[in-house]
Amino acid sequence: MRKLILCFTVLAALFVLAACGNGNGDDEAAGLRIAIVTSSSGVDDGSFNQNNYEGIWAFINNTSPESTVQHVHETSGVPAAAVQQVEDIVAEFDIIVLPGFQFGGISQIAQDNPGTYFILIDEWPAGDPTPVLPNVRAMRFAEQESGFLGGVVAALETNTGYVAFVGGVAFPPVVNYQFGFEAGVHYANTNLGTNATLVNLAPYSGTDVRGIDVGGNYVGDFGDPATGLVIGNALLAENVDVIFVAAGFSGTGVFTAVLQADDGSRVIGVDVDQFDQGVAAGGRNIVLTSALKVMDLNVRRGLEDFYSGNFQGGNYVMAADTDSTGIVTQAGRHQLSSDTVNHVNRLFTSLRDGSIVPPGNFSDFPPTDFPGLN
Repeated sequence: MRKLILCFTVLAALFVLAACGNGNGDDEAAGLRIAIVTSSSGVDDGSFNQNNYEGIWAFINNTSPESTVQHVHETSGVPAAAVQQVEDIVAEFDIIVLPGFQFGGISQIAQDNPGTYFILIDEWPAGDPTPVLPNVRAMRFAEQESGFLGGVVAALETNTGYVAFVGGVAFPPVVNYQFGFEAGVHYANTNLGTNATLVNLAPYSGTDVRGIDVGGNYVGDFGDPATGLVIGNALLAENVDVIFVAAGFSGTGVFTAVLQADDGSRVIGVDVDQFDQGVAAGGRNIVLTSALKVMDLNVRRGLEDFYSGNFQGGNYVMAADTDSTGIVTQAGRHQLSSDTVNHVNRLFTSLRDGSIVPPGNFSDFPPTDFPGLN
């Protein structure tokens, strides 16, 4: 009888140990069951969604080869449909990556499913006040910092003296890029001896989530390259030769306009290094550089923390101090002069230490008068 009791005790201990493998309680050898839910542009959009997806694969390849990822494609992009898609799959996965504002409404799903964890990109959980949920790591980004560097670059590198911003929809992250870009142009004009003019086409002015006219040049959609082409051509007709494009798939239309023009005009990419997307016939490249929102690194960090049992829920703004913003200065991946690169490096330090604070969508100060302008 003693031997039988001892056997049962040992077996029970083994079961307990088997349940303690990683952050979600599964056997570590089995890895994590990861999902990424995206909107219409999918995980191969060459920009926003793809960068998040690459963060998942960086975790799998470098930390947990046993883990798996499934792409769940919600094609409408409608927030209610996106949230419903998450609810439909929530029981099937350990952790779900949700890139985009449309997933802000997952608050109740997260509360009802405390055993499933979420990495929410570009939005915080909806609620008044905004809830802090232990199983949701929500990240917004200081896109205005990267946009600011893009504006400085545009002012320094333009040959015609005319530069512009093109956005998809005037959602807060995109307006952050726009206001930062405009602030960067003003900074360069004030401090670096440039004389660049921002060109806004009145018919394409953006209206933000508060109903305020923010100017700029907006397609009105992230999936309309035809209108992107129209706007690109209209800006080129206004003698613009540097265009900062933050328009998702619509931005490919702007790229096409610049490629077809073949007049020395160039674009600044967004979110990820888009240098490879700028190659034209004969090896010419239209991408001057790219303003970065380093989502892949932060997705990877979140997955690694969950895997190791150190996941901390909360709502965070990711900025230069965590290497989450910036602009491409890697050799062979840009077409900036050495003087411009030196200015960018110096100004990134000022962003990191807070001596320059470019405005975002909801800032109390405008792109023409912000901390650090003078």
